[in-house]
Amino acid sequence: EQFRILFLDKKNGLIADEVQQTGTVDHTPVYPREVVKRALELSASAVILVHNHPSGDPTPSRADIEMTKQIIDTAKPLGIAVHDHIIIGRKGNASMKGLLLI
Repeated sequence: EQFRILFLDKKNGLIADEVQQTGTVDHTPVYPREVVKRALELSASAVILVHNHPSGDPTPSRADIEMTKQIIDTAKPLGIAVHDHIIIGRKGNASMKGLLLI
C-alpha cells in the first residue's frame, strides 16, 4: 500500500502531492500527528487523503475509517479540513465522503 496526501490552500489549490508512507501488501502505518504536522509546515488549509488497496477491492476497511477519523479529529482544531479519503483499487475507487463515512 502507498498513502499519499494532497495538501491544499484556502482556495483548494494544490500546494503539494506527497507520499506519506509506503507499507506492506495489506498495511501502511499512518500517524495523524505527522499528517497534521506536514500540513502546518506547508500552511495547508485542507488535505485529501489517497491510498491504494493492492488487493484490488477499494472498499474502506475498519482500520481505514478509524485512521481517517483520527486525522480529522487531530486536524480540525487547527483549522485544517479533511475533504475526502479516496481508496484506489483495480476494481475502481471509493470516496469515504461519497460513502458518507466522513
